[in-house]
Amino acid sequence: MTGVLASQQIAALYESGAITSDLPLVEGQIQPASLDLRLGHEAIRVRASFLAGAGRRLSDRIAEFEMHRVDLRQGAVLEKGCVYVVPLLERLDLPAGLTAVANAKSSTGRLDLLTRTITDGGTEFDRVAEGYRGPLYAEICPRSFSVLARTGMRLNQIRFRRGQSILTDAELSALHASETLVSGGPAVIGQGLGFSVDLHAQDGALVGWRAKPHTGVIDLDRLGRYDPAEFWDPLTAAQGQLILDPDAFYILVSREAVHIPPDYAAEMAPYLAMVGEFRVHYAGFFDPGFGHSAAGGTGSRGVLEVRCHEAPFVLEHGQIVGRLVYERMDERPAQIYGAGIASNYQGQGLKLSKHFRD
Repeated sequence: MTGVLASQQIAALYESGAITSDLPLVEGQIQPASLDLRLGHEAIRVRASFLAGAGRRLSDRIAEFEMHRVDLRQGAVLEKGCVYVVPLLERLDLPAGLTAVANAKSSTGRLDLLTRTITDGGTEFDRVAEGYRGPLYAEICPRSFSVLARTGMRLNQIRFRRGQSILTDAELSALHASETLVSGGPAVIGQGLGFSVDLHAQDGALVGWRAKPHTGVIDLDRLGRYDPAEFWDPLTAAQGQLILDPDAFYILVSREAVHIPPDYAAEMAPYLAMVGEFRVHYAGFFDPGFGHSAAGGTGSRGVLEVRCHEAPFVLEHGQIVGRLVYERMDERPAQIYGAGIASNYQGQGLKLSKHFRD
């Protein structure tokens, strides 16, 4: 078999010792197709982002860039614009044939909290080589808001893969024909399933949010407590256009509703850089069952985390800004997204992270 490992297979990896942790796993940490990773006991402020590099340990490299350390056990503020390296509670001892890929969780990305996973010997962020044995680290850089973080918080997640599981365009077209992967727009298939931005406000509704440049601290444990108006400017789009400001961060929504059938998973990938001076997505995992209902694929819209680069850029309604790369599951998960588990974004529209009041 080839594919992304399901929740019950991840649990088996933990039982076998392929995944170990300084503290026992907690309820909800194993998701339908991923494992949430937890912050360890300290955050190390460093001068710059870096990778370990081939044949080198990250702990040795930290000494080159370390500025100071903060204790996370009672909570500590990670300041906007600073870079931190945090040893994670989980470690890996991957068996032959398994690789892993990590990504920020949805709520992490919606806070513009750049979070990437690093390994010893790593030459890429968020990629874990076959047979890797060693610790895991998170690089954290708050971009828009300073945050209060604590030991055990889950900011990123990891998926395990056996073999090559990505669907070809032909396979994706056939799956769409049988399962209706996208509604509300045409299926644009090319190295994945394209999706576009929705900038048509209905009856005065918002089309997005832009992060304010000067705000207070967000406690990552406080859910549903913050007033969006204190941290975000609401956006409307005149005639279906929005001018993105350089280095500003936006929360927008896809025009299409997307559907991930239970036997598949997907990852959001940025669109070609040549389409404009902006980047879409930090958080990119879509679990099996996202947008799925008992009657079939009804779909949920995808929230877009957008950061503009060097020059102002005009984003227009219906412009393709990203693509979903679909993968087969190795097994169907014992429980899919939205079916009796804490799935915060099933059936979502334009939605900020779960820390903000509706």
